[in-house]
Amino acid sequence: MKDLTIKTSHKDLVSKNISAQELTREILKRIKEMEPKINGFIRITEDLAINQAKKVDDLLANGQSISMISGVPASLKDVLVTKDVVTTAGSKILENFNPPYSATAAEKLLDNGLVLVGKTNMDEFAMGASTENSAYKITKNPWDESRVPGGSSGGSAASVAAGMCIYSLGSDTGGSVRQPASFCGVVGLKPTYGRVSRYGLIAMASSLDQIGPITKTVEDSAILLNIISGFDSKDATSAVNKVPDYTKVLGKSVKGLKIGLPKEFFGEGISKDVKETILIAVKVLENLGAKIVDISLPRSKEAISVYYLIMPSEVSANLARYDGIRYGKTRDKFGAEVKRRLMLGTYALSSGYYDAYYLKAAKVRTLIREEFSNAFKKIDCIVGPTAPTTAFKIGEKIDNPLAMYLADILTVSANLAGIPAISLPCGFIKGVPVGLQIMANYWQEETIFQVAYAYEQSQEWYTRKPNL
Repeated sequence: MKDLTIKTSHKDLVSKNISAQELTREILKRIKEMEPKINGFIRITEDLAINQAKKVDDLLANGQSISMISGVPASLKDVLVTKDVVTTAGSKILENFNPPYSATAAEKLLDNGLVLVGKTNMDEFAMGASTENSAYKITKNPWDESRVPGGSSGGSAASVAAGMCIYSLGSDTGGSVRQPASFCGVVGLKPTYGRVSRYGLIAMASSLDQIGPITKTVEDSAILLNIISGFDSKDATSAVNKVPDYTKVLGKSVKGLKIGLPKEFFGEGISKDVKETILIAVKVLENLGAKIVDISLPRSKEAISVYYLIMPSEVSANLARYDGIRYGKTRDKFGAEVKRRLMLGTYALSSGYYDAYYLKAAKVRTLIREEFSNAFKKIDCIVGPTAPTTAFKIGEKIDNPLAMYLADILTVSANLAGIPAISLPCGFIKGVPVGLQIMANYWQEETIFQVAYAYEQSQEWYTRKPNL
C-alpha cells in the first residue's frame, strides 16, 4: 500500500489486477493499523469510500473508461468543505458543521471518481506550522513519531507518507503544503494564485490561500493539478488562463535551463546540514545540464515580517463570521493560536496603526512581487531549501510562537508574490527527510514539473518509505 501511486493504482484497476473496492478496503485496513500511531485523520469515511469505490467497479465492469484518479483512495484536508461530511477546519467551533455543498476542487475530484477515505487533521483554521494547534489531536511524523509532521496540512502529508491514502489535497497560505511535504518526505505543490478555485476552502487569508496536491511523486502531482485547475465563476480570484496538460513536460531535459540560487535562502537560520543537502541537490541539477546562476532576493528577508502582518489582518476579517450565531458556537471555542492571530490582525488594522503596519506591509509585498518578476527575466526558476531545518520535536516550539513562525521563513515569499512552488524529497538527515523547493514565474508550473521530475527521476529519494 505504501508504494502505490496514482499512476500504478490506475494501471492495476484498469488491468483488473485489483478492484476499487479491494484497494479501498486495503487502504482502510492500513488506516486502522497506522492511525493510532500517526493521528492523521479527524474523520474516517469508511462507508462513503466503499460506496464510491463500488461505482468505479461498476463502470469498469460495464467496459467504460475511467479517469486517472477514479477508484484511487484519497484524503482531504479538513479545511475543504465536503457535502454531507462534517468539516471542522481543526476547530471545536465547527465540530458539528455539516456542509450543504462541496468545494470546487473536491467536486472536480468527485467528477473524476474520487474515493474519499477521510478528512485529515490540521492546525486550527490552518494556523500553525506543526499540526500541534489542532483542537482534536497532535499528528505525528511517520519517519519519527517524536517529531511533528509540519503544518498546517500535517495530517494530509502524514497520511500520504504513511500509506494511509494514495494522495491528498491541502491548503497553502504561507507554506502549509510545502513545509509538511518537506518534513514527511513527500511532494507538495502550491500552484499560482488563481490557478485552483478557492470556492469551498474555509478562508484563512484570502489573498494568500491556495489549494494544492500532496503526493508521493512529481508525476502524481501533475496528474492532480490537471484535474483541479481551471476557471471557476464561483471564485472571484479564479483565473481564466488556459490549463495545459502538465504531464507532457515530464521527462523533458533541463539542459540549458537557468536556475537561480538566492544567497538569502542559505543565510542565517538555515541549518548547516540542510544547506549542504540542498547544495548537493543543486549539483545534481547542474550535472543534468542546468545552468546555476547566483542571484539575490534582498526583500525576501522582509517576507516573514510582511506575512505576519498581512495574514493576521485578513484572518481577523475572515473569522468575524464566527459570531456565535451562524455556527452555533461562541468564540471561546477558538484555540490560543487563533486568538493570538486575531488580536495581531485587529491591532494592525485598527485606527492609528493601519498606516504604520498593514499599509506598509502591503507596499513591501508589492516590492517582493517586483523582485521576483525581475529575477525571472534572467532565470527560469529558483531553487533552495523548503524549510530551514528538518522536522522538529513535538512540543519543542509550541510555547515559542516566534520560533514557530520562522519555520515558514523560506515559503511565505511565494504566497506573498502569488507564484507557484513545489517541495520534493532530496535527502535525509539523521533519518528524517529534507525538501528541495523549486519556484517559478506566474503560470509556469510546467517549468516546476520539468525540473522537479528530472531531479526526482535521477535520484531514489522518493522511493524511500518510513519504516512503520
